[in-house]
Amino acid sequence: MVTETHPRHLFERAVKLLKGGARSEAESLCREAVREDPGDVNFIALLGTILADRNEFDEAKRVLTQAVKVAPGHARAREDLGAVLLNLGRAQEALPHLHKATELAPRNAGAFAKLGGALKLLGRHDEAETALARGIELSPHQAKLEQATRLFAEGRFRASEKLAQELVRENPRDVNSALLLARIAINAHCYDDAEALLIRITEIAPRFIAAWHDLGTVLKELNRFEEAVDVLSKAITLDKNNSLTHYFHGAALAMAAQPEEAIMSYQRAVVLDPELTGAHIGLGHVLKTVGDQKGGIEAYRRAIALRPNFGETYYSLANLKTFRFSADEIEDMEQRLAREDLPVDCRVHFAFTLGKAYEDNKDFDRAFEYYSLANTKHRETIAYDPVQTQIAHEKMHQTFSKDFFEDKRLKGVGCQAIDPIFILGLPRSGSTLLEQILASHSQVDGTSELPDISMIAQSITDKRQGRAFPGSISDLREDEFEALGVTYLEQTRRHRGAGMRFTDKMPNNFAYIGFISTILPNAKIIDARRHPLDSCLGCFKQHFAKGQTFTYDLFELGEFYLEYEQLMAHWNDVLPGKVLRVQYEEVVNDLEHQVSRILDFCDLPFEQACVNFHETKRAVRTASSEQVRQPIYQGSIGTWKKFASHLEPLSDILASVLPD
Repeated sequence: MVTETHPRHLFERAVKLLKGGARSEAESLCREAVREDPGDVNFIALLGTILADRNEFDEAKRVLTQAVKVAPGHARAREDLGAVLLNLGRAQEALPHLHKATELAPRNAGAFAKLGGALKLLGRHDEAETALARGIELSPHQAKLEQATRLFAEGRFRASEKLAQELVRENPRDVNSALLLARIAINAHCYDDAEALLIRITEIAPRFIAAWHDLGTVLKELNRFEEAVDVLSKAITLDKNNSLTHYFHGAALAMAAQPEEAIMSYQRAVVLDPELTGAHIGLGHVLKTVGDQKGGIEAYRRAIALRPNFGETYYSLANLKTFRFSADEIEDMEQRLAREDLPVDCRVHFAFTLGKAYEDNKDFDRAFEYYSLANTKHRETIAYDPVQTQIAHEKMHQTFSKDFFEDKRLKGVGCQAIDPIFILGLPRSGSTLLEQILASHSQVDGTSELPDISMIAQSITDKRQGRAFPGSISDLREDEFEALGVTYLEQTRRHRGAGMRFTDKMPNNFAYIGFISTILPNAKIIDARRHPLDSCLGCFKQHFAKGQTFTYDLFELGEFYLEYEQLMAHWNDVLPGKVLRVQYEEVVNDLEHQVSRILDFCDLPFEQACVNFHETKRAVRTASSEQVRQPIYQGSIGTWKKFASHLEPLSDILASVLPD
């Protein structure tokens, strides 16, 4: 009898997860299986394949070498090891493995295609042509698809795309080649192209679940969350017992601001597959959002039990801000962080978590060591160019001048609605607190950090005519300004309830104040401020889910803060009185007066519920979700002083804007 814990069952499950797009889940299962039985070649080889697909070639080589050592006759392990060595530029070492793979599986077109590639690299062209010809003879289409897939794994996206396009042209109904083409487009952030391909795939093969999953992912990237929900709902009707579909559905519902429905989808996913780690993590996130901290912690704990080396889950606990790790848990995390085979993203999450754990224990020097490690490791994986930030802000200065606003004021352009209240500034500067205060008012709906303003602004870029935002705004007709404001209100309607007004607390909107004031001249704008060192340190300690790439280096953080200061000074100069500056420390020290000041600015009558904001029941999706459910407290003022000995370079950069 084969039980659910039998290796064969677990291996079949790992393969199913991989085919369904849940690569991290499949990897986790393989790693746990290999730890239980270091000699199980099937799991070792599959883990190597997963690592190779993710371009983790060094670890993939180590793992696949072990697989070949354990089972010299494992054809797939030989083939994959040869492919990895090719990717590492070691064709000579790859050759014997690929030769062996073709001997062990003489009808494997893919192995011959890889062998031909290795021989070509070594200049043995006649032998290469013979191997490639054999691969084409066995399966012309499969050989070409294998080559396209290998090129994609090598990072040679243009060559892979060209080959995949040829395959689709040769056979327009080849959904596997089309799916590869779609994933190439996703990798290049060409989401519109990927969407068109995936829609075509689902029309040809309606039960191709992986394509539905990818389509849902693309729609999420395009911020079309309701459409992603609809697509994944359709996938559920095709296979109601597919745990991965419920998992992806839950993620889409969460992004579409439907947390209660997301909870149900995640719960369905873990009922169908109790070992689906990502679903437990997603469930923890939405339970946290709706204020069920206990339930969120339980979900995170289940995820940790399933995948103890996945650092993101530990960080999710730390990100509750009010959670405290035990001494044993801290020691366990340090041991996991020390593992040489730990992926970079897990290393980053563990380091951020340990920073928070040691800060809670008041060991600030040790905490800063871990925060620095986390930021350094993550900064190596992302692209951020401070010069581009400076150029972008300078363009805002030039475009949105006093003359520009005087002209638009006289012409009365823009949508005259008073609905939106924008809360902006640097992250970790108290914007969630201000939103909670306003959302406690009977006339105001609290939404979240909405991406719509920047999307609408960038939509008026016309690359074909060489026009780009913000300069392109001068080409708009007067009626188009109003239309853009109406578009914003229509797009954000899905996040609102019955309130007459609503908040949008996307911090990055500070760069778009000129644009906001043009398309929505009656919108209220609040600049959330905090002591510059507290603000920057808060960013440095936070691992953001997406964006905010300027926060992972103290020097870049300081430079960005100065850019922010300069741009805000410009807005205050060209739009006097338009922006209300609210200082976090003043809100903490004199809550009732600051609440009255904020409500007066927003033309809202005073309501005591805004002072008692912590009693308001609503979904909060930011890192401060648990903190704003507590009464106001002094503990977060002057946090930078605990780390002062490490912040001298930042203090030097910010000297001109630091309070006396």
